[in-house]
Amino acid sequence: MEPRFLLLFVVSLATAPFAALPGWAQTATRSGAPAASGNPIAANPLKVALLHWYKADTVTNFGVGNEPNGVAFDGTNIWTANFGAGTVTKLAANDGTVLGTFTIGAGFEPYGIAFDGANIWVSNAGAASVTKLQASTGKVLGTFTVGSNPAFMTFDGANIWVPNGTNTLTKLRASDGKNLGNFTVSFSPISTAFDGTYVWVVCGGTSGGVVSKVQPSDGTVVGTYSVGTAPTGIAFDGANMWVANRGDGTVTKLQASNGDVLGTFQLRPGMGPYDVAFDGSNIWVTSSGGVAELRASDGETLGVFQTPSLNTAGIAFDGAYMWVAGYNKGIVSKF
Repeated sequence: MEPRFLLLFVVSLATAPFAALPGWAQTATRSGAPAASGNPIAANPLKVALLHWYKADTVTNFGVGNEPNGVAFDGTNIWTANFGAGTVTKLAANDGTVLGTFTIGAGFEPYGIAFDGANIWVSNAGAASVTKLQASTGKVLGTFTVGSNPAFMTFDGANIWVPNGTNTLTKLRASDGKNLGNFTVSFSPISTAFDGTYVWVVCGGTSGGVVSKVQPSDGTVVGTYSVGTAPTGIAFDGANMWVANRGDGTVTKLQASNGDVLGTFQLRPGMGPYDVAFDGSNIWVTSSGGVAELRASDGETLGVFQTPSLNTAGIAFDGAYMWVAGYNKGIVSKF
């Protein structure tokens, strides 16, 4: 009778609607933080094979350098730019083991970080430069001068784009770091993202913000669109751009094809959005008040999760988990 019982059990699971599976749709809590408005968490069926298809209460934290800011995934490992330590940390994505800590330089203040398919690029906010490291070994391959206060970079398949506080965007050839141009954009550019065709640049400083759409071939600005106050991070979801507006606690969704604003979504009071990432279904936003998960289709907040760090900074998705920099705790948290 036991084999028959087991067979019936398996069949019932296979034929039941996803929402009926235990834990499939649940109110999210993480470190005691209730989900916003008690909304159920949207499941991502693509994660079933990864055994990570619903929100279990499992946030794992790993120590990195002091004041980690930018986070990047290289296909196997997670990298953090440790602003206060002048270092970059490499961790194995599967278990968080630290595989190396690489010194960039005292006073360099590593800030943003990006992967070009073979190498890691780190922007040095205190040194007006970016450093290229070999991803396999952490060896420094070169340091290249850019504008002052370089921040969150992006890779377009051939070049690295660096936003500088000097109201410029620098284009570096990824193969050798050669400067291919410095292009004027709006005030205080801080982050960039690539949509497969254009480079998007977030600008705004501490005042009202805009996002500029740039043609990679020649740096021409083909469109500039208003977003919220003091925008910082940006991410592409395959069709739209999402911008975190730190100054007014909102996230703006723009249609990538034409820059139309599709929605502006208010986070909980006290949350100052900082960086953004897309997990294939939903948008994740770091902030000074936890990490929020928003449904990409309509911007509804699905959950707000806490980490030991009061201020979460950069964020990256590794195909199964989100990795979040805990700036004031010297950690990176794996969701």
